[in-house]
Amino acid sequence: MKELIDFGVLIIIYFLKLYKKWKLKGKDILLINTCMYIYLSFVFYFTLMPIITSLPFMFNHPYSSINLVPFIDVTFGRGDFIRQIELNIIMTIPFGFLLPLVKKEKVKFLSIVFYTFILSFAIEILQPLINGFRSSDVTDIITNVMGGILGYLLFLLFKPITTKILAYIKNK
Repeated sequence: MKELIDFGVLIIIYFLKLYKKWKLKGKDILLINTCMYIYLSFVFYFTLMPIITSLPFMFNHPYSSINLVPFIDVTFGRGDFIRQIELNIIMTIPFGFLLPLVKKEKVKFLSIVFYTFILSFAIEILQPLINGFRSSDVTDIITNVMGGILGYLLFLLFKPITTKILAYIKNK
């Protein structure tokens, strides 16, 4: 229920600020940027929300430090580590695919690695700050970056098709 407040704010921001701005740039820009916005909204839903209702209580719980030992859960067989790894990779595939489309310029491999790392790092730093029940793990950052790379490779594979689709939408 608390997440509805966050989604409400995201919807208001979209329609009051972003929709008009993106629509003026063309239907193709509107489509791609809206897809990225919706995608990031759901990433925040699964990783950080509720945010707004948590802000007053941000410092009322201990901050658990980030686990800096990569794949420690795998090494010791803790929890559902395979599922966590799979979900972290899957979560950032759309980011690696959509980012080159949003930027509208040639995006290099290292840029995808950098931006996916920044997104993942920010989430991992904020998770325990916003919610005392969340933890941070360097494995999540590594697997998120792997997902971004996979998404970028899919972008390169489907680039001819996406270029034609976006050109069609732009001219329609």
